[in-house]
Amino acid sequence: MEAYKELIRRVREARLLGSCAAVLGWDQRTYMPAKGALHRAQQLALLAGMVHEQTTAPEIGGLLDEIEGSELVREGDSAAAVNVREIRRRYDRACKLPRALVTELARTCTLARDVWVQARRSSDFALFRPWLEKIVALKRQEAESVGYAGAAYDALLDDYEPGETSAHLATLFSDLREELVGLVAAIQASGRRPDNSVLHREYPVDRQEGFGRAAAAMIGFDFAAGRLDETAHPFCSGIGPGDTRLTTRYDSRDFGDAFFSILHEAGHGIYDQGLDPAHYGTPMGAAVSLAIHESQSRLWENFVGRSRAFWEHVFPQARRSFPEALADVSLDAFYYAINDCRPSFIRVDADEVTYNLHVLLRFELEQALISGDLPAADVPAAWNEAFTRYFGLTPPDDAQGCLQDTHWSGGAVGYFPTYTLGNLYAAQFFAQASVDLGGLDEPFRRGEFAPLKEWLTTKIHRHGQRHRAADLVAAVTAEPLSPRFFLDHLRAKFGPLYGI
Repeated sequence: MEAYKELIRRVREARLLGSCAAVLGWDQRTYMPAKGALHRAQQLALLAGMVHEQTTAPEIGGLLDEIEGSELVREGDSAAAVNVREIRRRYDRACKLPRALVTELARTCTLARDVWVQARRSSDFALFRPWLEKIVALKRQEAESVGYAGAAYDALLDDYEPGETSAHLATLFSDLREELVGLVAAIQASGRRPDNSVLHREYPVDRQEGFGRAAAAMIGFDFAAGRLDETAHPFCSGIGPGDTRLTTRYDSRDFGDAFFSILHEAGHGIYDQGLDPAHYGTPMGAAVSLAIHESQSRLWENFVGRSRAFWEHVFPQARRSFPEALADVSLDAFYYAINDCRPSFIRVDADEVTYNLHVLLRFELEQALISGDLPAADVPAAWNEAFTRYFGLTPPDDAQGCLQDTHWSGGAVGYFPTYTLGNLYAAQFFAQASVDLGGLDEPFRRGEFAPLKEWLTTKIHRHGQRHRAADLVAAVTAEPLSPRFFLDHLRAKFGPLYGI
């Protein structure tokens, strides 16, 4: 019907405009000169206002009213029905947000990101504090504008994980935390330790880049439709069909930092490249949620990239790329080193067992920030207290503590829980893929990753937002989301390594 065609035209036009802002955001975090921050803030604020105006146009509401209840959307899982359902959800939310708030958030966060980079570099929270205060105040305004039934935090969480609540996550994460703390304690008590110094020899950056690019291409990232660049905090930006951009950071004395972040971001990129381009700009051509997106990155980074079968194929190539560093290192020693489990300060460097404790800490602090129980000025002290409680370690400075992540500087409050949800979804998807494909270790040993990639594309990527996250995992695995798969994975891997 003509009304539906016009609705899709309008939402695609808004998405195209948003993708222009995405290019500017990518450029800011990769190549933009430092003195361009103020001008970039004005550019992004203008674009954010224009996108908001387009997505909240009264005409969209009128078109939705005309289409809803028609024969076109009678079948609830049809492409048209999914698009109308999700456009309505986004439209109703966006209409509650004043344009002035949207543009001020874009302007403030653009400036705050550059201040965060400086503050992290100098380990000076005082430099970032006023910007965090502004962002928290703006995010509270956003929550109040959108509205919520439970906690104000839920209004922000829903933007990343539709339908999820902090109360449900608190229960889910409480059970997970108890199991993880026990597993970490058992590993620590085992007395076994790998020699992870093999990962901190000299790994020339140019060769790291080449090796990382080759690995990303091997698992299925298409570099004819993407690129890899350097940044302060790795991310993936899906600009649109044929343009997905990965970033990483390099340290010549740390092999894992760049390599595993490349695999992680390539997982995000493979998801973006797997979306149906025919549905670009509509919900049927968009990712389900941040947690499902994170499931794809964690799956390729950890369930594939830290598996022994993967390195049985890749380790000979690593030795050829880094002969000076790896000539005297066995596959067993290398595999043990990349799966070293011990508490550490930096989330993105954390092992699979302790990683989620980093996320649970941030979830705790974010809720307190939004509720007003934690003033922004008290974040360093609260962070250090919580970190000591979770890990038995106290960060030596703010750079290794509360300043290590870029998310708050970008206004991404409510984002962190999706990381742990992503791990849980990844474990459940990977277990099902292994059953459906008759096992994955043997193909990995042969360097065959296409079957897994195609399974993910068919089961997850091409469905766009047909299902909400909880419904998707049930549809794919015939079970609701459960921490059991993730905990089984950890025990199966780390049990033999640490003799527990």
